[in-house]
Amino acid sequence: MRIIIVLLAFFISLSGFSQVNGNTAKLQRPKLVVGIAVDQMRWDYLYRYYDRYGNDGFRRLLNGGYSCENTMINYLPSLTAVGHTVVFTGSVPALSGITGNDWMDQLTGKTVYCTSDSTVQGVGGSSPNEGKMSPRNLLVTTITDELRIATNFRSKVVGVSLKDRASILPAGHSANAAFWFEDASGHFITSTYYMNQLPDWATRFNNSNIIDSLIVKGWNTLYPINTYKQSDPDNVPYEGKFVGEQAPVFPHPIKEIYASNKSSIRNTPFGNTLTLQFAKAALDGYNLGRGEATDFLTINFACTDGVGHMYGPNSIEIEDTYLRLDKDLANLFQTLDQKVGKGQWLLFLTADHGAANTVGFMQEHKLPGELTSPSRLVDSLNRRLNELFQVSGLVRSISNNMVNFDVNRIYSSALDFDAIKKAAVDFLQRQPEIVIAVDISKVGESPVPEPLKTMIGNSYYFKRSGSVLIVAKSGQLEAFYKTGTSHSKWNPYDTHIPFILYGWNIKPGRLNRTVNMSDIAPTIAALLHIQMGSGSVGQVVTEVIPAK
Repeated sequence: MRIIIVLLAFFISLSGFSQVNGNTAKLQRPKLVVGIAVDQMRWDYLYRYYDRYGNDGFRRLLNGGYSCENTMINYLPSLTAVGHTVVFTGSVPALSGITGNDWMDQLTGKTVYCTSDSTVQGVGGSSPNEGKMSPRNLLVTTITDELRIATNFRSKVVGVSLKDRASILPAGHSANAAFWFEDASGHFITSTYYMNQLPDWATRFNNSNIIDSLIVKGWNTLYPINTYKQSDPDNVPYEGKFVGEQAPVFPHPIKEIYASNKSSIRNTPFGNTLTLQFAKAALDGYNLGRGEATDFLTINFACTDGVGHMYGPNSIEIEDTYLRLDKDLANLFQTLDQKVGKGQWLLFLTADHGAANTVGFMQEHKLPGELTSPSRLVDSLNRRLNELFQVSGLVRSISNNMVNFDVNRIYSSALDFDAIKKAAVDFLQRQPEIVIAVDISKVGESPVPEPLKTMIGNSYYFKRSGSVLIVAKSGQLEAFYKTGTSHSKWNPYDTHIPFILYGWNIKPGRLNRTVNMSDIAPTIAALLHIQMGSGSVGQVVTEVIPAK
């Protein structure tokens, strides 16, 4: 009998349950889940700088965690708001409604910001009119929402980022709090969607003027500049520079620059350190990971995006930013070990999107890359459609790789919308910078290769999406990116992202089959034994789930 009891206890423990009071089985979950999205982190950054990372940051995750090496974005466009939404919902733009950082309402022609909400007020900032943000434009639930539901709202959920959208969308509808950074005040703020005043700990943090201590010595390289062998020379013409600088070279006088331009902190690695310090304050302020139910902290390190946009993926600035982020991550992991307990926290690290190489870099090395002008395309397309249909202004704009038509004008003029879209596709496909143009409603019958066909279908939500999608040639950036870089395209440089799980119930390993970004949330749901999000279309990465 004793052997039978021992065996039963063993099998129960394997299945994720434990005995409480000798009778009741208790579901085992981590004390805390930490979801990290590193903004604009290409997958290859894990290995490009691997030899320079310390043992306690990225290497700790890679050597002690489970890395899905071929994780791909499976929709368009590859932008911040969409990426964070897909990571935390397991859904896609066609269902979540988050089709870009902003989008054109196809029925009214008005531009809508992804988290704008006129019914709320900002809290903790320079004005109540600032920070009018909430997740109400998100049409489905997040994994963080589902954790709250699963624990009858005993779980606490907090989102932190410099960007409002990268804090609000991951934290979900039912979050206890989401905090983001306001440039004007230099404070982390929130909105009345969550609370009517900042917690005391957040006010104390804002009043501590941590930024001043971070930038007092300016921005020089963490290590001797001649050791940055994975990057371009320090002074190349295709890198941006701060106002007042003569050249994009180290050292950058950030203290002086910040005094006249408060948003400049977003284009330095110090904004990531600021985010880390605030996240640690939130960890203590909400006592995360130390209650009876599993808590969830979402963190977005946004300055990797700001530095990338300004300098590009091959700059010393971006290499230095990742070496500094490696130290910030090591600091975070050490804090979690101390305050939550080793093996008691589950963490995943991913990215919202990647980034293209700068056009100048590509041309210098005889690789495909050129600048293009969406506004020129709009003008020429409108002229062509006017010739064919004798109505001007049928195209409002091109945004998020899609053509926004004036739907009301088309219907009030009794025009055939299908004929207009066909004419637009015929014209656009003849343009030298375009590889594919397709009427999204007819993508299933169009000769579009996979995975593009699926990506396009996952992207289309009629009220918030243009009706014709454009695929540009590889290496193309909009004309204003003569320096630095951007993202939004289908190409692997924009869509191949890291996805690493670490900590509670995770065994070290590697997986090289294709995993989609939309698989992240259902995998976390499976690990936590909770329902996946209400719009989830992803699949569980079964290889990471512990065997029963």
